[in-house]
Amino acid sequence: MGWLPAEAWQYNSAITISRLFVMRVRIARVFPMTGSDTYVGGHGRMRGKLLGIIPVANGTGEAFDIGELATYLNDALLIAPSFLLRPEVTWTEVNADSFDVTLRDAGRNVTGRVFLDEQGAPVDFATTDRFAALPGGLRRAEWRTPIREWNTSGGRPLAAQFSAVWHLPEGEFSYIEGRLDPARIAFNVPPGS
Repeated sequence: MGWLPAEAWQYNSAITISRLFVMRVRIARVFPMTGSDTYVGGHGRMRGKLLGIIPVANGTGEAFDIGELATYLNDALLIAPSFLLRPEVTWTEVNADSFDVTLRDAGRNVTGRVFLDEQGAPVDFATTDRFAALPGGLRRAEWRTPIREWNTSGGRPLAAQFSAVWHLPEGEFSYIEGRLDPARIAFNVPPGS
């Protein structure tokens, strides 16, 4: 199967560490499928439904708690880094071109390494605090989100073009080629708006 166009909506909050992500895609350009990834109240969950009724994914538990918190960390770094200016976050220099950032929430720690270009902008994020859903079950693996283009939204830098890539022993598996539209990003939106 080739690439499928998809639309996604996302809401992240720093009031309490929370992330809501919903995606809609049409399989074979006909059959609607929705998916959601959430991190709320210290717990992660992944769900997917075909035709709105047939479950195709329903993941909960420690692996999802860790993985969704790591995804929140990635999103915060690339969309709203001020979310990480809090006591639960530690920053560690690796070298002139990279640093590690660790986020603690609900008794768990997740860490990502951020790689920088010559201007100091992030060009990649890597973590092993995510689990790939493979035919043999969930497997902890390196997950990366390379950034190919930056834009601005309201005067803020914004990762505009990016990928999501699993680095597995069998090779790389890129499963998202995404773009963020600066005109559709809103900051400081109160919960429930």
